[in-house]
Amino acid sequence: MTEPSSKKIRVTVSRSDPGTERTFLVERIEPMMVLDLLIAIQREHDPSIGFRYSCRVAMCGTCTLRMDGRAILACQTPLEPDRDKVRLDPLAGLPVVRDLVVDMKPFFEEWARVKPYLEPVEGLDEPARIRPDSPERQIIDPSLDCITCGACYSSCGIADHKRDFLGPAALNRAMLLIADSRDAAGAERLDAVTASDGVDRCHYIYGCSAVCPKGLDPAAAIRRLRRWRLEGRPR
Repeated sequence: MTEPSSKKIRVTVSRSDPGTERTFLVERIEPMMVLDLLIAIQREHDPSIGFRYSCRVAMCGTCTLRMDGRAILACQTPLEPDRDKVRLDPLAGLPVVRDLVVDMKPFFEEWARVKPYLEPVEGLDEPARIRPDSPERQIIDPSLDCITCGACYSSCGIADHKRDFLGPAALNRAMLLIADSRDAAGAERLDAVTASDGVDRCHYIYGCSAVCPKGLDPAAAIRRLRRWRLEGRPR
């Protein structure tokens, strides 16, 4: 249940048209998420402001943006009671469509390059399950919950600088599929991610792991892929 507050918060929003940055004074409610802030601006101040959201439960990843320079999910990021101002910008490293809305096509092009789906080995039983206590399950589970929100991609200085890097999300996805004994395309994926635009482009800035809203560690996945390149696929 939300409750009105006598406080107001100053919100600066980046706009897609040059020179049209806007600042709003928004009435606080408690508790208040960043997405609540944007909806309040759209309803009470400027209906033309552009942003995305869908599920509101941190599953779809569509509401990702930057708050004070850090990539966040707007639907799950609360505004601290003592915060009196905030700046909202679109994700970095991706073309801006309008205001806080970005074109995710470059992100998903890299995602698609690693074949982010299981290619079952011949004769795989249906359903084929991996024992919860197996070594491969211990590798796969901590990397499994990516929602393709783009926060890691936006926070990666290498992906932002040039389009010659697969990016943290794609590499994390490739790693967990390579680790999966049910997958037949592991060797092909390992060749793809260890090419010149793969794991060696990572400079371990760790921005990807720092901002992941699901607590994943793409930097650890990249380290594991580098090791597998030298030691071979795990089996």
